[in-house]
Amino acid sequence: MRKNRPNAKTLSATGSVMDAYFRSYEDVSPPDFPAISPTRESLWHAAAGLTAGLGAWYLSWRWTASLNPDAIVFSVVVAAAETLAYLGTILFFFDIWREEDTPMKPPPVSRSQAGLDDVGPILVDVFLTTYDESLALVSTSIDDAKAVRLPRNTSAQVYVLDDGSRPEVAGLAREKGVKYLSRSSNMGFKAGNLRNGLFHSSGDFVAILDADTRLLPSFLENTLGYFRDPDVAWVQTPHWFYDVPKGGDKRSSGSVRAAFRAWRDPFMADPRVFFDVIQRRRNRHNASFCCGAGSIHRREAVFTDSLRQLGNETARFRKKLAFETDLSVTTALKAMPLQPYKFHVSEDIFTSILMQSDPDRNWKSVYHPRVETRMLSPWSVEAWTAQKLKYAGGTFDIMLNANPIFRSGMPATKKLHYAATFWSYLSIIWLSILFLAPVISLLTGVAPVESYSLEFFIHLLPMLLMSEVAMMIGCKGYDTTRGRMMLIGCLPLQWKALWLVLSGKKPRFPPTPKVPGFSAASRRLIPSFVMLGVVVAAMMFGVISTWLGLNGTSFSNLSVNLFWSGWNGLAVWMVVRLIWWSPQSELAAVESGKTTGGQHDPE
Repeated sequence: MRKNRPNAKTLSATGSVMDAYFRSYEDVSPPDFPAISPTRESLWHAAAGLTAGLGAWYLSWRWTASLNPDAIVFSVVVAAAETLAYLGTILFFFDIWREEDTPMKPPPVSRSQAGLDDVGPILVDVFLTTYDESLALVSTSIDDAKAVRLPRNTSAQVYVLDDGSRPEVAGLAREKGVKYLSRSSNMGFKAGNLRNGLFHSSGDFVAILDADTRLLPSFLENTLGYFRDPDVAWVQTPHWFYDVPKGGDKRSSGSVRAAFRAWRDPFMADPRVFFDVIQRRRNRHNASFCCGAGSIHRREAVFTDSLRQLGNETARFRKKLAFETDLSVTTALKAMPLQPYKFHVSEDIFTSILMQSDPDRNWKSVYHPRVETRMLSPWSVEAWTAQKLKYAGGTFDIMLNANPIFRSGMPATKKLHYAATFWSYLSIIWLSILFLAPVISLLTGVAPVESYSLEFFIHLLPMLLMSEVAMMIGCKGYDTTRGRMMLIGCLPLQWKALWLVLSGKKPRFPPTPKVPGFSAASRRLIPSFVMLGVVVAAMMFGVISTWLGLNGTSFSNLSVNLFWSGWNGLAVWMVVRLIWWSPQSELAAVESGKTTGGQHDPE
């Protein structure tokens, strides 16, 4: 069972504050994500090609004409790190090379149009998973799920899947007129909770929501049409955190919103680069993966894949139990060790991989580019660090223990997309080297290049500048710089996740906390604080030693390494500052009604 669960009194107090908090954002409209224009896409392809060419030119010169013979090991290690980073750039460019949305279709009006047997209405189950979230949060999500518009000949049933087995949530479900399901253990955590829901429901399609996932009325109207293709296994919609402000607006001084504006999305929760660029462009190869909340699944696909994992003997056993006895299919399946959603910390991407590599069925994924849900962002150090560790630990575990690149049933194009994902997480290796390189140079006076000459900058700067231009054009003008800087600041968290996997410890399943506030989890940021201290100390030492002529460091060497150390230090500071960030005073203001809410940034 999970530990450190907040008590009822804490949750009740938090619930009232949370209620006031998210209701202050009720009038914020979802963003529109238009398709990339042909002109912009052509410019992106040109910029990406130039970046790849300039990068190859730089690295060719780097390996043949710039290695420092007086520190050959140091120089080779840094050049190798640069080369690995370049390969990551090429993989990322492939990942987002072209945008190709799946054409929308109207919802099916008959079961046959949705690839289903028999006659009657199309049945949709809406699973709302919860563990310890406040009643106010769960209640609002239930209301929005019930308010979804139903296409013709479609019916829906909302299920509250409560892994906390709370009587108050059961009472809320009865009051709202929705189904309530709980279980005796938390085996498999969210994946196990979803499994339990599947065995107690019978819908043809299953929509998955977290406790804070609020469906927009158009959700089913805009997603069910994709299932006219009987090979579509699931549809994923973008995550939109409607409480992330744009920053800079001082009109609501003293409120929670003011705190967020002052920090400009301190936890980097805005997911537009991932959803509107990466996921959307992986769709061209049916390689976008499920991200859990905001997705809808074909029940047949979920169970078919699960049965395939158990093998042919299990399939025959299922047939015998279900069709040669009086047991129903669902009853038969309950007695078997099926995992429709893999019991894994990253059950969504893991299950996606298994379906996309099914050699017996060409299951397809669809990424729907329009916002159909609203969610709350992580807004505490505990929530943010827990999320980072979960994502990194789950990805490393899949990469090392169930790597789809080595699965025979997955097409090469999809493998390249997953390779880009894994490579981005492995970047902690070469990013750590590139982080330490200027620190070592400042402390020792030894450079990883023969000299920081004009020739060096002639080869380096065009590549760096063109790379920035390519990222700006290719990522639709979204801010990618802060995300890349945040990755540097999160190196200790990423290394911890990798170490846990390498040491054989299973990644943990707990959900991202929805309870706000400063907590002992801030200690997870202490290694980043140490990183910042090392950078600052190295910069000071480099300046002083160069001024006094202690290590023979040239002015060019000092200048270049001060620049990179300053850049890295700023990246680490973006994480370190969270140690002091706390919403407690602003939350108290919300609770006492002292805010001047109701003023919002236009989307």
